[in-house]
Amino acid sequence: MRVAIVGGTGTFGRALAIRLREAGDEVVVGSRDAARAAERASQLGVAGDANDAAVRGADIAVLAVQADAALSTAGELAAAIGTTPLLCVAAELEFSKDGVRPSHESRSLAERVADVVAAPVAAGLHTLAAANLAAVQPDEDALVCGDDARAKELALELAGRLVSGRALDAGPLASARALEGLTAVIVNVNKRYRAHAGVRVTGLP
Repeated sequence: MRVAIVGGTGTFGRALAIRLREAGDEVVVGSRDAARAAERASQLGVAGDANDAAVRGADIAVLAVQADAALSTAGELAAAIGTTPLLCVAAELEFSKDGVRPSHESRSLAERVADVVAAPVAAGLHTLAAANLAAVQPDEDALVCGDDARAKELALELAGRLVSGRALDAGPLASARALEGLTAVIVNVNKRYRAHAGVRVTGLP
């Protein structure tokens, strides 16, 4: 699979690149700055290019930029992405001295990204910590949701390469509201217990 990681020079993007490269996928990390992408890519052992060039020809693109840049970046790359399935992994969080909360927005970030691109959008990987991914294939499950069958299939295939647990279909894209909110829960748990916790779903055959 050819995977373009938009925001591939960031912490989560780099961890994804490492894990997918080791799984045998063809990985291109993207950045606004082509030179920066090429430099980081050489360190990771993958290809690198400007974001718009990186997404062209990909089987799936991963939007791995910071949450506050997700909508603007998706809009800027809409033409280059075209109808290539897009996996949104970001979550909007609100930080305060008493903990981390989900965004007050009524719709998930992934749903709003879907408004600005023609591509089918899936959402997922919100419970995976970059530190866990970069070190080893984590013993966790990965959750993915989406409305488009092909986009979800590719996202689940990608997610299955990242974890030693299972890649699980979490339903329609509207479920991204819950998945993004779960990020806040995981962050709070990790801060409280000084850990890099993940999620395992029990009771499945």
